Amino acid sequence: MRFGVVGDPVSHSLSPAMHTAGYEYLGIDATYELIETPPDGFPLIEAELRNGTLNGVNVTMPHKGNAFAAVDNVDESAVRLGAVNTIMVTYGSLTGFNTDIDGVLHAIAHLKLPPDTPVHVLGSGGAAAAAIVASEKSRQVSVSARNERRVTDLLRRLETDATVLPWGMRPESAIVVNATPLGMHGELLPEGVLKGAAGFVDMPYGEEVTPAVIAAQTLGIPHADGLVMLAGQAVEAFRIFTGTAIPVEIMDSAARER
Repeated sequence: MRFGVVGDPVSHSLSPAMHTAGYEYLGIDATYELIETPPDGFPLIEAELRNGTLNGVNVTMPHKGNAFAAVDNVDESAVRLGAVNTIMVTYGSLTGFNTDIDGVLHAIAHLKLPPDTPVHVLGSGGAAAAAIVASEKSRQVSVSARNERRVTDLLRRLETDATVLPWGMRPESAIVVNATPLGMHGELLPEGVLKGAAGFVDMPYGEEVTPAVIAAQTLGIPHADGLVMLAGQAVEAFRIFTGTAIPVEIMDSAARER
């Protein structure tokens, strides 16, 4: 079986290391590769999926919209989010999934906090949408972003009753989920947004620990960095591709050994 991650750029992706570790752990005969694909190149990926050259792919920017349009069937979570990040071939048909919700659920569970702890999401894009949908069934959810109109539009599209708060504010004793790119290149979150938080989930990850994770460590706040969420997503994608569950520790260790 042949799998891969499609994007532009994609050289930074840790997916090959994680999935390969899973194949080795379970003795599965499969490969997983980086597939650098320019913005206009997704039709070739679709062709390779349909002719059996590829058995499945993970999809990152800028192709999530292309992936959504290409599949024949869409999983319920992907329909809700309006984005596909995983495609699996089943009897010649392409099915689209979105594993972002699974990643968020895993990261929040990692904090080991009460199941009704409120969640405050920073951001207004696809990652924020996944955090909202993952949290809304059992928790009070609030959202803030630098562009408040985009937050309002996002909540309207998701048909959720999450609360909009001004950028830099959050409810007391809430889990803060950073669903923005802030931190990938050393940027700071709004001052004070973590002080008094019940927990912290950071979606961005890079070569260095983000300032927000360092701040959470300093404050003694339970936290999950971007690799925790990434491992949660990878476990679900691995299950979709192989039909087999794998311990999340396998994925997490492979990501951190990069």
